[in-house]
Amino acid sequence: MDFFAKDIRNIALIGHSNEGKTTVAEAILFNCKAIDRMGSTTAGNTVMDFDNEEIARKISVSLAMASAVWKDVKLNIIDVPGFFDFEGEMAEALSACDSAVIIMGASGVLTVGAEKAINYCLGKKIPMMIFINQMDKENADYVATVEALKAKYTNKIAPIQIPIMDKANKMQGYISLMSGNSYNFSTTGREVIPMPKEYEGDYNALKEKLIDVAASNDEELMNKFFEGQPISQDEIVTGVRKGIAAGDAIPVLAGSALQNKGIINLIVQMTRIMPAPEVSNEKLFSCQVFKTIADPFVGRLSLFKVKSGSIKSGTVLNNVSQDKTEKISGVFTMKGKKQENAETLYAGDIGAFAKLTNCATGDTLCDPAFKTAYPAIEFPKPNISLCITSKNQGEEDKVFAGLYRLREEDPSFNIIKNSETAETLIAGMGEVQLDVICKKLKSKFNVEAVLQSPKIPYRETIKKTVTADGKHKKQSGGHGQYGHCVVKFEPLYDKDFEFAEEVVGGSVPKQYIPAVEKGLLECIPHGVLAKYPVVNLKCTLLDGSYHDVDSSEMAFKLAASLAYNKGMAEANPVLLEPIMSVEISVPDNYMGEIMGDLNRRRGRILGMDSDGKGGQIIKAEAPMAEMFRYSTDLRSMTQGRGGFNMELNRYEEVPPMLSGGIIAKAKADNA
Repeated sequence: MDFFAKDIRNIALIGHSNEGKTTVAEAILFNCKAIDRMGSTTAGNTVMDFDNEEIARKISVSLAMASAVWKDVKLNIIDVPGFFDFEGEMAEALSACDSAVIIMGASGVLTVGAEKAINYCLGKKIPMMIFINQMDKENADYVATVEALKAKYTNKIAPIQIPIMDKANKMQGYISLMSGNSYNFSTTGREVIPMPKEYEGDYNALKEKLIDVAASNDEELMNKFFEGQPISQDEIVTGVRKGIAAGDAIPVLAGSALQNKGIINLIVQMTRIMPAPEVSNEKLFSCQVFKTIADPFVGRLSLFKVKSGSIKSGTVLNNVSQDKTEKISGVFTMKGKKQENAETLYAGDIGAFAKLTNCATGDTLCDPAFKTAYPAIEFPKPNISLCITSKNQGEEDKVFAGLYRLREEDPSFNIIKNSETAETLIAGMGEVQLDVICKKLKSKFNVEAVLQSPKIPYRETIKKTVTADGKHKKQSGGHGQYGHCVVKFEPLYDKDFEFAEEVVGGSVPKQYIPAVEKGLLECIPHGVLAKYPVVNLKCTLLDGSYHDVDSSEMAFKLAASLAYNKGMAEANPVLLEPIMSVEISVPDNYMGEIMGDLNRRRGRILGMDSDGKGGQIIKAEAPMAEMFRYSTDLRSMTQGRGGFNMELNRYEEVPPMLSGGIIAKAKADNA
């Protein structure tokens, strides 16, 4: 069956971790008869959580997609991880989806994951609705949860149902404010019942508020409203739909995915009031790849959204992003990890290509006669870096090859080769994400990796001016070796290294002066304290002596190194550490704890600015050594509401009470 844009809904399920997104997806597929039984995350047999790490951890670590059909409307559902480390997955999903359903528990509070998801959608102007899940749990409180949402998002929150509760305070049905019908949950789904009299007052009050929402988003309805004319159910749907599209209305409904209660109503509202894809009138095909799945057995799968035209197997496409050509051997839709053949996909739909050879996440593919390029997907910046090494000697190449394959799946982490420390770093959104990467190296590529804190790129410099001489003299049979130089070592403040010469009378012949400079340059990567590179150093060749026969460039290089070792040791050498510029975004009520923590990290507060959203941006400086796992600590201190970025600013002297330990450890490591 062919589906065109008006009959397609591309919807991402997003929100806080462990509030039931995967179970909601499972229940949607079951009610649409796309699967014949519901799996569970506890049993590890859901359609969407099929990765070994997801089954073991009982959380989603990667987005997954499945398609289903409800009364001639195709639903492309993307289940998105809620754990903060996998924020990149949400960026990928929402680049392809036209709307989102925020899944949140009925806990009576606005969880941080739900808050961040709502804010993301508001910021990106993505239409959304909220499904309050887990109404089967003890102490589930729909009213308090709605009030928590209203406290944060005021007039945007628009409940479109009233839960009907039994004597044990369990949800047994609901009243739809959209249709006016009342339902009881049954073994077959739901059945229409008369509206319970005790709910009539709530229904009338909330219905008036819903009419206000509908009218405020449609000028014609607004006029009818002020003229006192009745507004029909279809007109309410039209007004609410416009409010959703504009980001001015966020409908709220409830249920229990685990018990398959309220899911049919969720599906009905997805098809009824959530927007269809907006597509181009262009007849020729174009698409954007929004997710790559790298599997060593199946090969590479590229999930894409059709932006224009249509696609079928056997087509040749241009990859505009990489200036390559791709032959499409098959077109699929996805049901979790299962590929299902699709004859043709049309504009607005989502599908998958298998085994493309030159394609990455974010790439644009199009008909050779229609060259266009879609904007790249914006990924969050990594905020933690750890050193990664192979557990077993000789498997380094396998680790790096696996990392580059995994980065095809997850562009939100980076692989960085630090030339100074000779370490390979992986930078990502959090320690859980980096740990999952290591576990996937084992499960997918049969190679084990170890994570550890990176080395700090310390520096050394001097604080005193001294003069030292170095004399290299060696006699053996035949020609000997002789080089002698006197060098002044002094602090330099505007650059890392400078060489000068003030030799008079030819005490060091001009042909040997470059050898002295070269000898010093070869020494400065290794300081005298702990073998860290030396910076802010000026070396001036003052004097020396030579031998007509035994002097050579090598002899003067060695003489320079002797002068260096002697002079640097006497010039009050000190250790320098990298200082980072840090910007931290936090809600006002966390300010005291964050500032106290920065002080404990030897940080300095430089200033604060309001972010205009009820929070503050703290500008500070702190040593790199104190900030490696700051993302994890900040998340803990702010319940996930804080964010930060940092970059290298400068180097400063390490406090004396700390430098001794650093030097001792470096000497032990270098022994």
